[in-house]
This record gives sequence, structure tokens and C-alpha cells, in this order.
Amino acid sequence: MRRWIFVVLGVTGSVVILWLVLRGVDFAQVLAGIAKANPFWLLLNFLGMTGTLITRAVRWRGILGNSIPLKEAFFLQGVTFMLNQLPLRAGEVARSAFATQHGVSFFTAATSIVVERLLDVLMVVVVLAFALAGLPNVPPEVARGALTFGVLALAAFGVLIVFAKYPKLAFGTLDGVTRRLPVLGRLPLRRLLENVLAGLERLTHWRGFLHAVVWTLIAWVVSYYTLYVLVFALDIQGVDALLMALIGISLVALGLALPLSVASLGPFQAGVVVAGQILGMDYVEAVTLGFLLNGMSVLSYLFWGAIGLSVLGLNLRGLLAAPPEKAAS
Repeated sequence: MRRWIFVVLGVTGSVVILWLVLRGVDFAQVLAGIAKANPFWLLLNFLGMTGTLITRAVRWRGILGNSIPLKEAFFLQGVTFMLNQLPLRAGEVARSAFATQHGVSFFTAATSIVVERLLDVLMVVVVLAFALAGLPNVPPEVARGALTFGVLALAAFGVLIVFAKYPKLAFGTLDGVTRRLPVLGRLPLRRLLENVLAGLERLTHWRGFLHAVVWTLIAWVVSYYTLYVLVFALDIQGVDALLMALIGISLVALGLALPLSVASLGPFQAGVVVAGQILGMDYVEAVTLGFLLNGMSVLSYLFWGAIGLSVLGLNLRGLLAAPPEKAAS
């Protein structure tokens, strides 16, 4: 029953956001713009989408101590991204369950995904903060605020690493906060902190930290590239393609942080449109770019996901239905 509630919420979220984005837009113009997209740049986008799976597979494999072969990690990323087009990110469950076939506990695999999300959120927040601060004609107070936010995000991540290194300090701090704010004691904060610190433990060693950070940077450079080339695919003039990629992909990523959409419809278009409006892009061109980015993403993930299912011989029904305890045994 709960799954159906989230499915309904996902569909509703996509419909509402798309309605807001498409108000007053002739969708025939959007389709005509997509039809004129340059195939060469679309191919480069597909290669970039493939690159995002490769780089994230390398990062995830390293976080798990290289216990999963790179080939399997890559194809599993394809399956994960394909299933993540559904509400609730079902692909993450499948990925964690599959990792147990290589001696990785379900809990360890799940916490590794938590670490990935933390690194990704940190990356897009910092990039977005510095990109907005570097925009022309930005009021000084806005620029300072954006930079301060980015620095604070980095500092917060540093504190989490220290807490992972010294868990007694982390739990002591949490106990102190809950004593001053008793209402927080009703929340499962201790369990949440345990999960986060368990996932971050590998990053307390310099090799693990360096691997995760470097491959996060590489993965996001590739992700930003996927939107960058689509600006040229649509021959959009008068816009800084690099800033469009940095701001657009960052906003899309933040919009996808809550898994309440279907096939990422809504967050993709809204993120790209907002970025386009910030940079003075024509509204219809921005909507067209958002739909093209969304479509290329879904097609790429479906392609590699379908191949991944065949290569890995996955039984999705069994993987998604198995409870964590059974999967880990």
C-alpha cells in the first residue's frame, strides 16, 4: 500500500512540475526543436551518459574495497539508474542486494550508497554556490551568500569525517544536542548517525578518501559535460554553455534529491528552465533543452540497464522482494 502511495505522489509531482514549466508554451515548438537536434552532439551526449555510469561504478567499487569486479559494477549501475526512473529509487535496493553476492553485507552496501549521496550533494551544492557567485551582475551580497554557503557545506562534510574517525565524539555531540532540545529525542537520529558514520568510515583513511573525492569530481565533470554538449546539439546561441551546464545539472540533481517523480520528468525540465532564466535564455529553448536532456538520460539508462539485466542474469522480482536480512545471508 505504501508503495502505491509513493507512486501516486511521484506521478502527481511530475504532472504538477511539468504543468508549471509548460504553461504558455506551444509544445509543438519543443518537439520541433528536439527533432532538429544535431546527431553528432547527441552521440557525444550518449557517450557522456555512459561515462557517468563508468565513473560512478569505479567510485562505488572503491568505496566497497574493490570487492566487486568493475564490469559487474558498471552494468549494475546501468540497472540502478534504469530502475531509479521509478519512484522510491528501486535501483538502489537492487544494487545493495546484488552486492551481497560478492560477500558484501546488505548494510555495508546500503551505507556505501548513503556516502555516494552525501558526496554528490556536497559536490552540486559547492559547484552551484560558486557558479552563482561568478555570474555577471550578481549583487555582492548574493555572491557572498553563495560562497559562504559553499564553504559551510565543505566544513560540514569535514565535521562528518572527523565524527566518523572519532564516533564517541559524534554520539557525545548528539546526546548534548538532544538534552538541550528534547523534542529531537523522538527522532531516530542515533540510528541515522550510526548508518552515516559506518558508511564514512572508509573515508577516514587517506586512500579511501582520495579515491572517493577524485572519482566524485571526475563523475560530475562528465555529468556536466552531458548538458554542455546538448547546448550545441540544439545550436543555442547567446548563452554561456559552461555556466548553463554547471547551474542546470546542479539544479536538476537537487530536484532529484527527493525521489518523487516518474522517469525524472519535472525536475529535469524545471532545473534546466530555472538555469536558463538565470542566464537569460529563451524560455522555449530552455524547455526544449530540459526535455532533450531528460530523454537522452532515460534512453541511455534504459539501454545500459537492459544490457545489464542480461549480462548479470538478474531476477529483479527476487532482488526487490527479498528483505535485507535474507539478501545478506
